Amino acid sequence: MNATRAYRAAGYRGSDAVCAVEGSKLLRNPKIALAIAEAMEARLKRTKIDADWVAKRLQAEAEADLADLYDDNGNLLPVKQWPLIWRQGLVAGVETVREKGRDGDGDGVVDKVKLSDRIKRIELLGKHVDVQAFKDRVEVDVTDDAAKLLAEARKAAGR
Repeated sequence: MNATRAYRAAGYRGSDAVCAVEGSKLLRNPKIALAIAEAMEARLKRTKIDADWVAKRLQAEAEADLADLYDDNGNLLPVKQWPLIWRQGLVAGVETVREKGRDGDGDGVVDKVKLSDRIKRIELLGKHVDVQAFKDRVEVDVTDDAAKLLAEARKAAGR
């Protein structure tokens, strides 16, 4: 999915700049564009991962409840008992630390669960459904307004 690397993989040689330019040119070739589209369609059918799958997955990850990782006494459940969505990437790491108990004679156990970036998932979902909540910039066409203002300024200046 990178024109420069694909250009090189096809056997062409050159500097990074040359490969980038030439790879980009090849992408505009209708036969190559069609071959890429067909290969991507075949991959989509093979993996069964499409826009709906992505949206459903991001939604499930965004809605996953942290409480599902704990028993009724507040103890962290064994990983095998976690809901599947949590075992598939929502947790970035788990650390178990043994400490002396409060009275100094017993062992205490502290489980630290490091979560992956859920805000990023919500941002990706927002971009996917195009809610415009995460746009880096908003484009506004002010051509007509600017033209009108310039015409008024010329008229006022007597031109």
